[in-house]
Amino acid sequence: MPVIDSTIAPASDAFKANREGMLALIGRMRALEARTRAASAAAKDRFHKRGQLLPRERVALVLDPGAPFIELSTLAGYMFDVNDADKSVPGGGVIAGIGFVSGVRCMVSASDSGIDAGALQPYGLDKTLRLQELALENKLPYVQLVESAGANLLRYRVEDFVRGGNIFRNLARLSAAGLPVVTVTHGSSTAGGAYQTGLSDYIVMVRGRTRAFLAGPPLLKAATGEIATEEELGGAEMHTSISGLGDYLAEDDRDALRIARDIMAKLEWDRPGDGDETPAWQPPRYDPEELLGIVPMDYRRPVDMRQAIARIVDDSDFLEFSPRYGPATVCGHARIEGHALGIITNNGPLDVAGANKATHFIQACCQSRTPLLYLNNTTGYIVGREYEEAGMIKHGSKMIQAVTSATVPQITIYCGASFGAGNYGMCGRGFHPRFCFSWPNAKTAVMGGEQAAETMAIVTEAAAARRGKPIERDRLEAMKAEIIGVFDGQMDVFSTSARLLDDGVIDPRDTRGILAEVLAICREAEAREPQAMQFSVARP
Repeated sequence: MPVIDSTIAPASDAFKANREGMLALIGRMRALEARTRAASAAAKDRFHKRGQLLPRERVALVLDPGAPFIELSTLAGYMFDVNDADKSVPGGGVIAGIGFVSGVRCMVSASDSGIDAGALQPYGLDKTLRLQELALENKLPYVQLVESAGANLLRYRVEDFVRGGNIFRNLARLSAAGLPVVTVTHGSSTAGGAYQTGLSDYIVMVRGRTRAFLAGPPLLKAATGEIATEEELGGAEMHTSISGLGDYLAEDDRDALRIARDIMAKLEWDRPGDGDETPAWQPPRYDPEELLGIVPMDYRRPVDMRQAIARIVDDSDFLEFSPRYGPATVCGHARIEGHALGIITNNGPLDVAGANKATHFIQACCQSRTPLLYLNNTTGYIVGREYEEAGMIKHGSKMIQAVTSATVPQITIYCGASFGAGNYGMCGRGFHPRFCFSWPNAKTAVMGGEQAAETMAIVTEAAAARRGKPIERDRLEAMKAEIIGVFDGQMDVFSTSARLLDDGVIDPRDTRGILAEVLAICREAEAREPQAMQFSVARP
């Protein structure tokens, strides 16, 4: 059994510095998540006074107590609502993740209506589209808890209106794929947002609180001169008895969530564990707490990623593939909670041999139907005359082709650097991994800021020489400083995750547990063949 030996020294200064740096980043992330929760919870008195539950209370009640829940994209939109690190409230105005509802694994999405009445926040649209993409690809029922003031008309952008149509298209696609869409409309569902309710298979409305209409009273009066109350136009009682839009009339939020859970309980849907015998497994031999000190905060410092693997996989058992060929690229087979996966990671740049080895390994995993995990830690494909002559572009392209054409679920975790085409070859976000997460120290960029600055300095000096003009050193240094600032300001996870360039930032200590859930989701999706429907369920 090829068990990885531990070579780290937890008492060393380097390990302690890495650990302290990682803990500081985790603390910053948790503080931002807490800020969002606090901003939403500030509306508690107002919600409770009118007999409503807060959005996170709704999510907690619809989910099975004690069951796993992977919250997604908690940093979405950070610094895009307000350009102030001390005031920005991330999350995109949406609370979302994958969890269990009456024993059924579902994608759950809730309007965070405690913040700006649930109006769409920057990157909230992108977050919702990603949630729907994940639900479709992983064959998950979609449960949405709706209460939204819609788009903020003071921040209207035509592109958001046009792209927003994808939300409604995806709801129809989910239903057409045989994936139930269950909606609880807790409050407003207005204008285009009314179709968020209308394009659902099962609709629960709350007496006295639900509002679903294409034009609210102000717009109705402005457009037609007609005067009507919100209840007359789109109340729950009207929609469940006259229009037929609503299927179930609930007395309050709790009752509505009970009905949603009852709907999922009654569906003929495979529950995880039904006839599924999980292979016996052993936990890693080394403490996952040690993951905090393995990866340096400076991506230019070397690290043996086998030490991270040893603290993630079952029994720290890792069968390395072709270890003597292209050794800076580490490939091998392991298991997490008994389920097989292939792992590809980096102990340096990707060279010709490493790219060839990775290509072979990806193809072999596809042959055996083994999911792939990419642990990104590379400054990219190696450069230089020797490597160009050896065919680095050709062999790197083969690796990228293999990633693109892979027929098994691919999961990516950014653990360190993910630069240049190395981001592509290691199944970065642009290559549509099934799931993509980041550790808090991760960096993503076309290259390092200093490399970019020095490249532009060389180009500028050469251009000046061709024109026969002297170099203004002060201006050159100012340009380099500006370039470094631009690159460094966009490469950390607080910037990339804000832009939905991953599915969320995770504590390294949670990696194994999240991977176990993600692998289970992928495995269930591969086994499930839902009965496809031609169209979304037609309303009466």
